[in-house]
Amino acid sequence: MKEYRPINVLFFLLLSCIILLPLVYFAPSDGYLIFGQRLKFLTWEKLLAPKEQEKLDLNFLEEVVVSDINDEPFDTQLDSAQTELGLPTKSTVLAVASQTHLEQNQEANKNLNSFFSELKNTTQKKQKISVFHYGDSQIEGDRMTAFIRQRLQSQFGGAGPGLIPALNVYSTISFGQEHSENFERKIIFGKEKLSTKKYGAMLSAATFEIDSAAHKNGKPTQAWIELTPSTKGYARCKAFSNVNLYYTDCIDTCTLDIYENDILLQQDSLLTDGKTHKLSIKFDKTPERLKLVFNSKISPTINGISLEGDVGVQMNNVAMRGSSGTQFSSVDYESMSYMHKELNTKLVILQFGGNSIPFFKDSSAVRSYARRLKRQIKFMKKCTPNAAIIVIGPSDMAQLQEGIYETFHFIPYCIEQMRKETLSAGGSYWDLYNAMGGKDSMYAWVENKLAGQDYVHFTTKGAKKASQMFYDALIDAYNTWNQQIKTKQDTSITNE
Repeated sequence: MKEYRPINVLFFLLLSCIILLPLVYFAPSDGYLIFGQRLKFLTWEKLLAPKEQEKLDLNFLEEVVVSDINDEPFDTQLDSAQTELGLPTKSTVLAVASQTHLEQNQEANKNLNSFFSELKNTTQKKQKISVFHYGDSQIEGDRMTAFIRQRLQSQFGGAGPGLIPALNVYSTISFGQEHSENFERKIIFGKEKLSTKKYGAMLSAATFEIDSAAHKNGKPTQAWIELTPSTKGYARCKAFSNVNLYYTDCIDTCTLDIYENDILLQQDSLLTDGKTHKLSIKFDKTPERLKLVFNSKISPTINGISLEGDVGVQMNNVAMRGSSGTQFSSVDYESMSYMHKELNTKLVILQFGGNSIPFFKDSSAVRSYARRLKRQIKFMKKCTPNAAIIVIGPSDMAQLQEGIYETFHFIPYCIEQMRKETLSAGGSYWDLYNAMGGKDSMYAWVENKLAGQDYVHFTTKGAKKASQMFYDALIDAYNTWNQQIKTKQDTSITNE
């Protein structure tokens, strides 16, 4: 190998500087366009006075207390003392000093107040209501949803993780699931799709591959899904007494054997009219290991499985990795609306925007995205006519630019447009970006171990902080509504 003397290295560096310095000195701020590719160089001004990394003060987060409601032991056994699984633990709703608020117009406020009325009275009426939390990878693995669910269920009643995917592919703390190898996942926001578009409320489904040899001999194919309570999640999430199987496109005999700990509990069969249906199974206590065994010559479509208590709030996590939240209207309306009606959905939370941010080229692309999101809100309102809608905008996201981490350029404008279109569609808006601290806050969240090194996703600790801030804003709005109701009642009594 040829050896270079120090003088050779010095001459090489000097020559490089002689070549590059004119490029730097005369470089335009937006770089050079060469054969359709833009090449950027450090400008002379930035070379002499480089930018410094913004370091936001996050002391305001010390006031965001994530232990307002401790995770209390929860009885999973129904008996003479407890006839309904899911009664609330807390007798009063916490009064919170929220640092943020839900942005609403008159229509959004009316819709949200209707949800609050349902929320307040659901256990008294011995009913269940559902909250759906749709989002991108920021909520993957039940990361934010689990925290909000625990608070809602402790305050207003409820048990179980709610509706879960027929086939789960994300690591989660809220339930355990295994399945036979012949089951295949189908998703509206990915490559493996259903030609019928009957994904239902989860925007994903599962079918099992038919064994060709068995089919040739006129025999059914067997497939199975096994479910276990969470070992890591919150106490209420580990408990459920009702299992509801949602399915569609069953056009041939499909038997269902239900096992607990390998002991056959029940035999049933799915309806064969091809429509969307629900099959319900009731338990006196939370099953330790539940196995659903299907046998059919033609696979039905499994839309999801709901693990619920008897009363209170069911909060359902629907994580859509890579999605911008613009696929809802592509789902078959009948399967979507049927599931929401059966689940009695009263609140839909849409948490999107982050996956579109890096690809915006100009402001018109931002406006186009916000308009598409508005169409999705309208479709969800059509599927859930009695539900309120809350849109959670994107968090801060940072990219490395000239040696420092900076907020993506179009985030503030995207938030402005998402807020505008959400309110015009009758939804409420919660600004996660400004709740974090606004511009360049993500760097500070990473430095404080509240977000990961990708400068996009929260850590578990950060997700709890963000979730608590959202919950505080929601409960603040609830307390405002509740106080207005009390004032009207007191006024009415005084006038009498």
